[in-house]
Amino acid sequence: MDSHAPDLTAQALATDVPAADGKKILLANPRGYCAGVDRAVVTVEKALELYGAPVYVRKQIVHNVHVVRTLEERGAIFVEETEEVPEGSIVVFSAHGVAPVVHEEAKVRNLKTIDATCPLVTKVHLEARRFASDDYDILLIGHEGHEEVIGTSGEAPEHIHLIDGPEDVANVQVRDPAKVVWLSQTTLSVDETMRTVAALREKFPDLISPPSDDICYATQNRQLAVKRFAGDCDLVLVVGSRNSSNSVRLVEVALESGARSSYLIDYPKDIQPEWLDGVRTVGLTSGASVPDELVRGVIDVLGEHGFQDVEVVTEAEERLTFSLPQELKRDLRAAGRR
Repeated sequence: MDSHAPDLTAQALATDVPAADGKKILLANPRGYCAGVDRAVVTVEKALELYGAPVYVRKQIVHNVHVVRTLEERGAIFVEETEEVPEGSIVVFSAHGVAPVVHEEAKVRNLKTIDATCPLVTKVHLEARRFASDDYDILLIGHEGHEEVIGTSGEAPEHIHLIDGPEDVANVQVRDPAKVVWLSQTTLSVDETMRTVAALREKFPDLISPPSDDICYATQNRQLAVKRFAGDCDLVLVVGSRNSSNSVRLVEVALESGARSSYLIDYPKDIQPEWLDGVRTVGLTSGASVPDELVRGVIDVLGEHGFQDVEVVTEAEERLTFSLPQELKRDLRAAGRR
C-alpha cells in the first residue's frame, strides 16, 4: 500500500479497451487520503519498521477495510480497548482521537503510546477543554457512537451535549442560554451541519461558533467536488467503508446534488453490473481514508464496461501535510532513521 501514491491523471488512466460512444467517468479531485489519514497510516507503517511486529492499534487506525487488512498483514494487531493490549507493549491511538481516560488506562498498563490523532481532531479537543474551563455548555454536533465523538466528549463530559442532527435540537437543555457554544465532528456533511447550527441558533440566539470551522478541509473539499459533477451523473460511485462517516456523507451529497443513483463500495468487485444499465456518465470519488489504488481498480472495472473517457474534475488542490507524532519522530531519530 503506497501511502504517497501520486494522483491519477486522465492520461495515466488510458487503457486498450475501445471506448463506448458517449460513456465517460468524471473523476473527482481531490479524493482519497487526506493529510491526517496519510499521517496515521504512515505512523503504523513506520512503527512496524522501527519496533517490529506486533504493534497494537486501538480501534481501526482509519475507517477503511482495505487499509486495516493490509496493516494486519504487516503485523499490526487491532484491538477495541486498551485492556486488550499486553502490558508494556506499543499501542498506536487511531486518527479519530481518544478521551483522556484512555491515556490514563495506557499509563496504568505501562504501555508505550504513539498518538496518531489527526491534528484537526486535536483542535476540536482543545476547543472543548477551553470552553469547558470557561464553564460553557458545549453542543457537539456529531453521530452518537462515532469514535471521534466519544473522544471529544471525554474531554469535558459534564459540559458536552451531543446533537445528532436538527431533530435533536428541541430536546436540548442548557444551564445558561447566554453561555452556549457549538463544536462538531470533523467528518460531517457541511450542509446538514449548517442546518443543525441554524436550528440551534434559533433556540439559542447567543450561541457562539468555534474560532474556525471544525469540519475538516478534506471533508469539505471532497463534498464540493461531488457537488460539482453530481448533477451531470447517472451514477456516482464512492469508494469507502460503511463505518467511514465522510464516505457515507459523499453518497448523501451526490444524491442531494442531483445524481440519479449513488453507491458506496469497498472494492471494485462490489460494483453490480445492473447499476450500469443505461448509464452514460459515472462520477467517481473516494473517502478520505481510501488509497488511490482502489480507485484505479474501479476505473479498470468501468473500462471493461466501455467507460474509457476519464475527465478529472478539480475542485481544489491540497498540499497540507502533517508531521509524524513526536514520540515516533524521537525514536526514529535515535535509530538514525527518518
